[in-house]
Order: sequence, then structure tokens, then C-alpha cells
Amino acid sequence: MSSFSSQHIHPQLRINSYGHYLRRRFGCRVSKVNVDAGFTCPNRDGSKGTGGCIYCNNVSFSPRDTLAEISLEKQLAAGMAYHRTRLKSEKFIVYFQKYTNTYAAVEHLADLYQRALKVPDVLGISVGTRPDCLTDEALELLTRIAKQHYVCLELGLQSTDDAILEQINRGHSLDDFLTAVQRASNRGFDICAHLIHGFPGEQPDEFIKSADLLNSLPGISSVKLHQLHAVEGTELAAMYRRGEFEPITLEQYVTTAADFLERLAPRISIQRLYGSSPLEIRVAPQWGLKNNQMWYAVLNELKRRDSYQGSKQQS
Repeated sequence: MSSFSSQHIHPQLRINSYGHYLRRRFGCRVSKVNVDAGFTCPNRDGSKGTGGCIYCNNVSFSPRDTLAEISLEKQLAAGMAYHRTRLKSEKFIVYFQKYTNTYAAVEHLADLYQRALKVPDVLGISVGTRPDCLTDEALELLTRIAKQHYVCLELGLQSTDDAILEQINRGHSLDDFLTAVQRASNRGFDICAHLIHGFPGEQPDEFIKSADLLNSLPGISSVKLHQLHAVEGTELAAMYRRGEFEPITLEQYVTTAADFLERLAPRISIQRLYGSSPLEIRVAPQWGLKNNQMWYAVLNELKRRDSYQGSKQQS
């Protein structure tokens, strides 16, 4: 490895992985457990739009046993048991994942979050939401919880290009994201940004430059990267079948993800490097790799380059 050194970078992985960030912070193996708390989205219920984002089918990135019909406590019990067995995890973060998990009355949010926090061995919560769905009341609730528990607010940005955000029927702008980060910063909780690469018309250089934007926002503490993929039940799948969407190749994604990581500040931890979906609903691309193989495809590219996260960070 290069002479570069950082307290954040794992010497073998060459990135600041979120798993190791949690281990450094809590001193043990910590896993996130996904739950479906029955939320919807303003881009589906008509308040912002209908149909949702062109790529969105929540089944594609949610475990099979997370269903709103199953009680929160039962979902957690199943998820925690799985991670205890598979990864020997000792503590857990409850991930409110499906749709927009601040899109409800604050009393309802408080009830759900507190129920999750009462479960033994739960350290905190991670709340996935949209940057345009953060009321002052929701932010104050998360701020209060963060005084006693770990909290991560996950904001779906997806693209820094407003033209792409409009094209994918996202229903919010880059400015909405920047405003949300500003409002949520300095409240005692982590903020994670979600980005997707591979949108039609998107240039790799433009995606890579989004690392510079995240670096400039002190409130951002972690990031999730996904490749754009089409799954059944989405407009993107229909576009693919009409010849209107050509997925990027595995080689293109790995190269661009590695370029992005080289530009990303080492202080920002990496929660995800790929998106996955069940084979039975996956339309394209079909890369034929398992989750851990996708993860290491990117990390091995850094190793091949003798590079690491932040090695080309812009001043």
C-alpha cells in the first residue's frame, strides 16, 4: 500500500468501511437490521407524484421477512437472530428502510423509533428518508433520541444533476438535499447520502465529481453507492424492454466506483458499494455476482491500482 496513512482507512480494504467505523465506535460487531414499518412515499401517494422513482420497487432491496404485516418486534427478532448466526454480531442498529421513514406524524414516528430502541442489544436507529420529507418536529425527535442512542439519518440524493432527478421522477432537487443536510447537521447524529450511478445520459466524470460535493458538506459522515439496475414492476424495466435504457457494464461501474472512492474524503465511511435485488425480479444488468463479490470487485480495483479512498481528494 502507498505511504498514505489515515486513522479511518482499513489497511486491507483500502477504504473507511462502515462496519469498521461501528466497531471502532462501539468496540464490537454491530449489524443493521432492516424493518418495514409500513410507510409510504410522497412520490407515490400523490402529494409529490405517483408511481415513484422510475427504478423503485422496494422488494428489490428489502429482505423477504421484512413485511409491514409482521410486527416490528418480530421483524427485529428474526433479523437479529440471522445476524447473530451469520456474522456473530453482538449489537444492532434498526434500519427503517422501506420508502420514506419520516413521512408521518411525529407521534407515530416517536412510537416506532422508541419501540425499536427498547429491544435488548439495540444501540440505535438508522432512518431512511427523502431530503424533502424532514419536518422540524422529526428533526427535533431524532436530535432528542441521539442524546442517548446512536442515530443515522439516511438521505436519498441519488444524483447531483437536477436534470437527472427530473428524468427519474425523483420529485426533489439537489438544493432540497443541501438544505436538508444543513438543517440536520450538528445535531449529534450521523448523516448518510445515497447515490446511484448509471442513469441514462450520465457521464462518469460527473458522477465522480459528486464526491467533491460530499467532501464539502461537514455533516455527511457516510455514503451508499448503488449501480442502477432495472427490476420487475418499474418504469425502468419497461424502458429497458423498449430499448430506452442500456445498463452500464460491470467494468464501467467498478472503474467509476473506484474513481469516486479515490476522490472521497477518508472521514466519510462507506456503507454500500453496490445494489442487489432478488434474481426472480432482476431484469438488467445481470452481472452474475453475489453481494460479497460485488464489494470485492471494487476493493480489488483499488488494490490493483495500489490506491485507496481519498488518495486523489481534491483540495
